[in-house]
Amino acid sequence: MTRRALLGALLLIALPLGAGRAQVPELRAYYLNVWVGSDQGPFTDAALSGFQRFRLMTTPVYGRFAFDVAYEQTLTWRSDSTAGILAPDAGQNASSGDWLNLQGTIAESQRVVWRQRVDRLSVAYMGDAFDVTLGRQPISWATTMYLTPADPFQPFDPADPFRVYRFGVDAFRVQLFPGPMTELEVVVRPSETVEDDAITALARARTSLGSWDLETWAGVVFDEPAVSAAATVTVAGAAVRGEAVLQWTADGSRYEDPVLRFALGVDRSFNVFSRSLYLLAEYQRDGFGAANSEELIPVALSVPYGRGQMQVLGRDEVVALASYEVDPLWTTQFLVIWNINDPSALLTPAISYSASEETTVQAGAFFGVGANTSDITVPGVGPLPGSEYGPVPATGYVSVTIFF
Repeated sequence: MTRRALLGALLLIALPLGAGRAQVPELRAYYLNVWVGSDQGPFTDAALSGFQRFRLMTTPVYGRFAFDVAYEQTLTWRSDSTAGILAPDAGQNASSGDWLNLQGTIAESQRVVWRQRVDRLSVAYMGDAFDVTLGRQPISWATTMYLTPADPFQPFDPADPFRVYRFGVDAFRVQLFPGPMTELEVVVRPSETVEDDAITALARARTSLGSWDLETWAGVVFDEPAVSAAATVTVAGAAVRGEAVLQWTADGSRYEDPVLRFALGVDRSFNVFSRSLYLLAEYQRDGFGAANSEELIPVALSVPYGRGQMQVLGRDEVVALASYEVDPLWTTQFLVIWNINDPSALLTPAISYSASEETTVQAGAFFGVGANTSDITVPGVGPLPGSEYGPVPATGYVSVTIFF
């Protein structure tokens, strides 16, 4: 038995032992059903796809030991093998550094993929002023809301309309709480990358000073030295956020060391006609990103993108969001992701309806604006994409989400 399988087995054994002496743990479930239809695009045919996710979760506590377990299965059907570029399973089931062997494909054919994954499997010891957690767990160090270059742990796709559960990562984590407004943290994450096994080992400090929330971290990200700083401050009722990271890469032939990545954003809620209006704007400068359309393919094939560090491909990108609560049951949203370098944009309007406290129905669309193809043609392949979002075909989806 490998060290990863052994660790996973120990955690599986520890869970029922701990829960068996305490109260019967509460079992919760999540079900997502999505149907996506897309028009013909420059690189894809018109297609229909269906996606279902069923997730079971429990968080039993025994004394000072807390367990977190989540198991899910996903089933994807595609009318065409090239469909599903914007499908909800595009990133959730992709292995981006999993160290524990707790996921896999149950069955796969040309049109159907059935997968399973243990997305949470961790045990935590809760001390008086510290916590120690081992296993697969969600970790987020993001300061900005959508574009989060300084978050080294599996950031969300900003275009994902189903940002419910963050992807779990395999890590050892120690959190210290020396004061009510201060937190110290150390995370060690072994991972399998596209090139070799690597270690992410980081120490972070976070504190509040007046109206400022400040944090910094340093260490190695996939064996590469990195340092980060972030801050949040409230100005005139709006939250102003910023985060930045410097990373010294092993691939010096492509990037100038150190690579600078940063994001700045502002968001605020307003009361309009007795209803909530939420506005957000963020800008990201990414030294790993493509400066023009000709660099899109090399960036998509690059090591940082393959590791899951990058959320978008462009060097300079903007996200703008407007969300309005029409009434307590209906909410509308309009999200724009703009690649300044191409230029191109992804427009994503959506509307959701709360059918009950446990059930939400949502409908939305994706529209790509920009050049479809470039003037560069690869023999035997065809023309290259003309922009990041221009080739995205008109796509619509409907979904039902149920918690129980």
